[in-house]
Amino acid sequence: MKIRLVNQGVFTPVQDINETLVAPAEGFYWIDADVDDLAVLQPLFALHDLAVEDCLSEEEQRPKIEIYDGHYFIVINSIRFDDEEIFLRALNIFLGRHIIITVTKQKINELRSLKPILWEEEVNRPDRFLYHLVDLVVDNYFLVGDRIETRIESLEEDILMHTKKSHLTEIIGLRSEILWLKKMLGPQRDVIATLNKKDLKLIDDQLQKYFSDIYENAVKIAETFDTYRDLMGNLREAYQSSLSARANEIMRVFTALTTIFMPLTFLTGVYGMNFDYLPGAHIQGGSLILISLMLILGLGMFFLFRKKDWL
Repeated sequence: MKIRLVNQGVFTPVQDINETLVAPAEGFYWIDADVDDLAVLQPLFALHDLAVEDCLSEEEQRPKIEIYDGHYFIVINSIRFDDEEIFLRALNIFLGRHIIITVTKQKINELRSLKPILWEEEVNRPDRFLYHLVDLVVDNYFLVGDRIETRIESLEEDILMHTKKSHLTEIIGLRSEILWLKKMLGPQRDVIATLNKKDLKLIDDQLQKYFSDIYENAVKIAETFDTYRDLMGNLREAYQSSLSARANEIMRVFTALTTIFMPLTFLTGVYGMNFDYLPGAHIQGGSLILISLMLILGLGMFFLFRKKDWL
C-alpha cells in the first residue's frame, strides 16, 4: 500500500495512514492499495461492506457506480491485448471528499501513466484525479482497438494469400473475445454517463461537463467494436469462400489431369491385352511409336487446356 499527499500535482509520500483521516490543508490523499489492504482500510474509512465484498470477489466485476454515505464506489475495466487474447482488469475506486483509494488485484498501467498528467495539470482534488484516470482508461481502448484492427487486416491478408485451418481457430477465438468485451462496454458506458449527468455531490459541477467528452469516446468505442464484430463475421465468410475456391481449383486440376490420362490409359489397356495380333505390335520400334503417340496426345491436351484456361 502506497500513501501519497497530492498537492498541485506534486506527490509527497505519507508514512502514517492515520494522517489521511483528516483533510489536508491543501490537496488530497491518494492510497494505492491491493485487496489485502482492505482489512486495514475498511474500518478506518468506513468503506461499505458490499463494496469491499466486490473487491474481494474472484468473479469478474461489471463496471458500476455505487453511492454510499461519505464515499462513492466505482468499478471500471482497464484493457490489455496481447495479439491473442483480450484482458480486462478491474480497477476499484473509492472516492471521498479529501481522499481517493484505488484497489487492484493486478498492476494497472494507467495508474503509472497517470502521474505525469497529474503533475502537468496541477491536480489538487480527488474528483479531478478520477476524471484523468477514467479518461486515460477509456483512451487506452482506442489503442487496443487499433491493434485489433491491424490484427484483423493481417488475418484477412493471410487468408486471401494462404488459407490454413489454423485461421478458423484464430477467427473464432478473436470474435469470441470481441463479443465478450462488447458485454462489458455497455455497463462501462453507463457508469461514465452517470458521472456525466447525475447530480453527484463529491464531483464538482464544472468537472462533470468534462465527463461528457469521455462519454462520447465510450460511445465511439462501443460502435468501433460493433464494427470489429461485423468484420470478424465477414472474415469467416472470406475464409469459407477461400476454402471453396481452393477446393474448386484442386478439383479442376485433378479433372484436367484425369482427362489427359484417359486416352493414354486406353492405349496402354489395348496394347496390354494378351492377343497374338495387335496393329503395330510386331513392327520394329513399335513401342517407341506408341510412347511418342502417347506423349503427343498428352502434351496436346495439356496445351489445349492451358489455351482455354482450364489449367
